[in-house]
Amino acid sequence: QVQLVESGGGLVQAGGSLRLSCAASGRTFSSYAMGWFRQAPGKEREFVSAISWRGDSTYYADSVKGRFTISRDNAKNTVYLQMSGLKPEDTAVYYCARRRTPYASGTYYHEPEYAYWGQGTQVTVSS
Repeated sequence: QVQLVESGGGLVQAGGSLRLSCAASGRTFSSYAMGWFRQAPGKEREFVSAISWRGDSTYYADSVKGRFTISRDNAKNTVYLQMSGLKPEDTAVYYCARRRTPYASGTYYHEPEYAYWGQGTQVTVSS
């Protein structure tokens, strides 16, 4: 069973930065693309960013492009989300997720493509 554990959330002022981490269990982390999603109060969960299994391709929602950076360290089984220029509308619970199929590509924004999810970490941006 794969476990994903997010950390790094917290309260930050608008314009500030946070780095989220997601540590994965198991020995096959490097074979799977990873994604970050978020859910704001009263809203549906939405795609934020994803990174290919090799780490050579990254994808972002338009709302975070240019402000957030996703990366991965396969030696540490960890994926990161560096968030800068935070806005109050970035307030949400952030979830990391692992793709269902190894070496898969495409449709990174599509939730059913992800089989494992973390418990989430709260990010609150004050104005």
